[in-house]
Amino acid sequence: MSALTDTKAQIAQAIETVIAEVPALRQLKLVASLELRGRGDVQQFRIELPGPQITKDVAADARITVDMRREFFNAMVSEGAHVADWREAFRYGQAKATGVAQILKLIERVVGMQEERTALRRARPR
Repeated sequence: MSALTDTKAQIAQAIETVIAEVPALRQLKLVASLELRGRGDVQQFRIELPGPQITKDVAADARITVDMRREFFNAMVSEGAHVADWREAFRYGQAKATGVAQILKLIERVVGMQEERTALRRARPR
């Protein structure tokens, strides 16, 4: 398996993990750009949702761009990062998202509401 195929599989795995935890995102129609920065190199991927359809290409039609270090992305995926881990990464600057503010706010709100529902389920005695 080539490194490109591995990277596409890692991206798909990260997306599926997030969607499994926040099913409402499965309906989201979005083109995003993922920029993975390595040693003097930037790999750009175009991600089309739903799907995901992942291509190594410049996403000129992307509504949001996610930017992070390649090593950090690899570590997050290999550890099976959950939504809370990704939120922390964005909060502390290991990952950055830019683009259309309304879309970023929508994603943040949907994720926040799902986390609240999950917390309520855990807190309720059975």
